[in-house]
Amino acid sequence: MALEQLSDVVQRCQTVSDDGYSSEDHDVFTIAGRSCIEAGDSAQVLSIVLDEKNQDIVQSMGWNLLPPLVRVLLNKEDQQLPQCVAIFNHLLETCRPKELVIGLLEQLEQDDPEAVAGSLQLLLQPLQTVLLRLGNRKAPSVGITLSSALEQLEKLPLPVTKEQEEDDVFSLCRCCGRLTEFIQPFVEEATNSRKEDELRTELLKFCMKTLSHPLLMVTLRDADTLPTSPLRTFAVQILKTLRSIGEPLPSLVQQPLLRRKHVPGFLEEEVRYPKESLASLAHLVFVHHLAADAFPTVYSPVFCLRGNMEHVTVLLSSTEESKLGKGLELYEKSLVRLTDSSLCAELLEIRSFHTVPQSMVKVMTLCPHLHLRNKALKVFQLSIDKFDTEAKYRFFLFLLKTSAHSGVEGYIIKSIKEQIHAALQPGGSNIWFEGIHLLPLLRKVFTLPEGPETDLLQNLDRIMDSLNLLLYLIIRDKVTENQTGIWTELCKIEDSFLKPLRVGLDMSRAHYEREILNMKENKKNKTQETQAEVCVTVGDETLPHVTEESQIQALNSALYSFDLMKSVLLRIVELIQVSTPA
Repeated sequence: MALEQLSDVVQRCQTVSDDGYSSEDHDVFTIAGRSCIEAGDSAQVLSIVLDEKNQDIVQSMGWNLLPPLVRVLLNKEDQQLPQCVAIFNHLLETCRPKELVIGLLEQLEQDDPEAVAGSLQLLLQPLQTVLLRLGNRKAPSVGITLSSALEQLEKLPLPVTKEQEEDDVFSLCRCCGRLTEFIQPFVEEATNSRKEDELRTELLKFCMKTLSHPLLMVTLRDADTLPTSPLRTFAVQILKTLRSIGEPLPSLVQQPLLRRKHVPGFLEEEVRYPKESLASLAHLVFVHHLAADAFPTVYSPVFCLRGNMEHVTVLLSSTEESKLGKGLELYEKSLVRLTDSSLCAELLEIRSFHTVPQSMVKVMTLCPHLHLRNKALKVFQLSIDKFDTEAKYRFFLFLLKTSAHSGVEGYIIKSIKEQIHAALQPGGSNIWFEGIHLLPLLRKVFTLPEGPETDLLQNLDRIMDSLNLLLYLIIRDKVTENQTGIWTELCKIEDSFLKPLRVGLDMSRAHYEREILNMKENKKNKTQETQAEVCVTVGDETLPHVTEESQIQALNSALYSFDLMKSVLLRIVELIQVSTPA
């Protein structure tokens, strides 16, 4: 039935000019032709398609046969595969290229990852063939094709392990390889022609998108780990493409330091050069050393660091593990090229030198991944090591004002102690960690955020490190020398820190002792059944199955912390009294 309908409509259309085909003719040809292929009559369809008398009809309507043909081509074991391949290839040569592009892109759209991989590997080469037929009008269609292909690529799972990349279990690597093959003739055309600015723009957009996904999301392995890495090869090809279309890699990486570009045809520079893509590019260059030969050797490590700080800011502002990891790697690689104590304080006037440390603090304290928290702490210390003494001083002061985290503040106070210790060594004197300059920093250290009402347990790290620093200063810096100025500041420290802390300790200890007493009394009055467990609420979340014994143990642990604070506090008071007799 379908074959008869197809034959009838073809015979009828043979006497009609191309412009005279009715919508009914199109519908009958489409439905009947597809039904024939689906029914296994591909040989008959091939005969009709190849008939010289039907070429105008095929040119106008043949692209409608693509859906069943593509299904057969994807199912390589189909018996009518040879006939369908012949029909498909003839359509690519005969049909109008714009209609073919539309039809092929419709078949490219899939949802299942396996189907996505299959359609990309099958259709990119035919799409390339058809696009090349468009001549000088191809740029918009190339852009749409590349955008559609990348949307499909994002549906594929990313390889996590070396073995997954080697075996290409998700076909991502093969699809990336097909994409690089697909763009080659267009890259050559854009490179060799002075008039192909629109094509260059589409290729630039493609490169920027691939830098964001998949390259920013995957782990690239060096040659020692994986001698033949398809993803690394793909990254190299993308960087090579950027250079070929006239985008110098140094300018792209250092763009945050350069003047904004005014490019005709684009609304915003951020549209042309997305920040996340540029950050990914910087990671490829400075961490994996791809296209390192493109960078002038005159670029100083400080200049490279300044440019990369913007990229690090972008990466660390994410919550995704891969981006956070790459942000830390890029920051670390940018720092290791510097000599210790070489970064001047003027750099801290640059916004990114404030935003990056704040982001680092968030990673160290809030990131759910332990390996990233540990990595962040390591890189954080590395950044401190690279500042000169004035920069360290200003950096510590800034973080004490902004971190709002007891553990981080305690770490900074330990670092301050190390710098003071170095300054007090023979020949180590500097104006920032002794004398009058040190006092504003000490005043920031020796204070309680809310006076006696401060939550001592929540601020335990900060308070203990502050007490230890004060104890060190009193022991190390004699009254007669007073190099740090601590002895002239003691009265203020007494009022702002020691006295409020003493009151706070007494209040907290009394409160916790009363809580323990109440719980013990309640325990005596409860039956064995009801005293088994209690619920504790933290914020809006209820934490069940916390026994009273566990609660009492936690309260006793708090009392131990108070005792520890008080013992150091009493030792400080004792030493002050000995050193400053009435």
